[in-house]
Amino acid sequence: MAASILTLSPRPEESRPEESRPEESRPRVIDPSVDHEIQAIVAGQLVAETCNTDLAAAPWTFDSRPGYGPGSSMGDVIPTGSPRQGELPEEYRTASEAELAERIRAAKATLGDRVVILGHFYQREEVVTHADYVGDSFQLANAALAHPEAEAIVFCGVHFMAETADLLSRPEQAVILPNLAAGCSMADMADIDQVEECWEQLAEVYGDLDTPDADGLLPVIPVTYMNSSAAIKGFVGRHQGIVCTSSNARTVLEWAFARGRRVLFFPDQHLGRNTAKAMGVPLEQMPMWNPRRPLGGSTETQLEDARVILWHGFCSVHRRFTVDQIAAARAEHPGVRVIVHPECPMDVVDAADAAGSTDFIRKAIQAATEPTTFAIGTEINLVQRLAAEHPQHEIFCLDPVVCPCSTMYRIHPGYLAWVLEGLVAGEVRNRISVTADVAEPARVALERMLAAKP
Repeated sequence: MAASILTLSPRPEESRPEESRPEESRPRVIDPSVDHEIQAIVAGQLVAETCNTDLAAAPWTFDSRPGYGPGSSMGDVIPTGSPRQGELPEEYRTASEAELAERIRAAKATLGDRVVILGHFYQREEVVTHADYVGDSFQLANAALAHPEAEAIVFCGVHFMAETADLLSRPEQAVILPNLAAGCSMADMADIDQVEECWEQLAEVYGDLDTPDADGLLPVIPVTYMNSSAAIKGFVGRHQGIVCTSSNARTVLEWAFARGRRVLFFPDQHLGRNTAKAMGVPLEQMPMWNPRRPLGGSTETQLEDARVILWHGFCSVHRRFTVDQIAAARAEHPGVRVIVHPECPMDVVDAADAAGSTDFIRKAIQAATEPTTFAIGTEINLVQRLAAEHPQHEIFCLDPVVCPCSTMYRIHPGYLAWVLEGLVAGEVRNRISVTADVAEPARVALERMLAAKP
């Protein structure tokens, strides 16, 4: 069964006499807010299901508790010492949605060009509406470079994205993350100690990892997905590697294969497997590296024969999508076009009609000239927004259970108003800074990524 979409009545200014407006010609008005949908589900006003009724509570309810919070990552174990957000002042916790929106607009007007707000596609609608740029991680990394005049970059996303913006921005620019608890469980699945240990074990198998062979190829090139810490990006930069996004993963693997015999790909196994498989790499040449097992759980022979070594990590949002959901969508909606994100498991990508980054999904829907039914396998905030932006199509999330990204959902208009009003008062709150020893090599890896345009 397809996920429910909250549909609104047309606004008064859009209405006209019933006799002159056939029912089938009236535009559907779809509420893009996932928060409104969750509130309606929990209140019993909408017949649908959410993965956790705690999603109806404000995120500051969970700031003092360890964990990623309710949503898709609620079952993931958060590392000890992960950042936590301090208590949000009461005036922001008790303000209404409309009051917070007005305060954000007023602060932006006061700050003008001194601030730029970046919003990821997976952010809640109440935050995205205030963003100067909305995009995927690759697009927002470029947007961070485009405003050298701004004193502050407010990144409405998750921690690794704010770190990346800090790496790419000027030293005097302050990068701000509205809620410090907005981390990423996938990024946390590959910490720097585990990756360093993996590298040492690979050196025991392949020999000196910094010395090319007779063909000029290194034994292994490290490739990290954008969804990783600055420390991991720094490691990659120090070892002749590169960062990738879902938009340019194939281009990056081609870059790496031109320089090395094999690739160590982390932290998302699914993006690595799906991309390499599409390039013709056999599955038997893609062993998994489990950091909790010697040699990652593989034999030396398997590692010698490997083309891509996949880290044992995943996205909890995209792991929710299944082949059964695709089959149900096709049964209920004959002719449906199924598009999924490449962070989904391989069998889901294989069963879909197409797979690509969030920007790929968005452009595929924009390109449809005739009314089409789309089943989308990615985060619900983007899917709901696409449904609202394209009411001529039937667009729904493959997962019938409303379950947003736990950490993206930690960014709330209350935090955005708080950090913006802090800037108005001359106070920088929740600044994200990467130390110089990490920043220099990480920046090298990111610059290679930015040059690798698909």
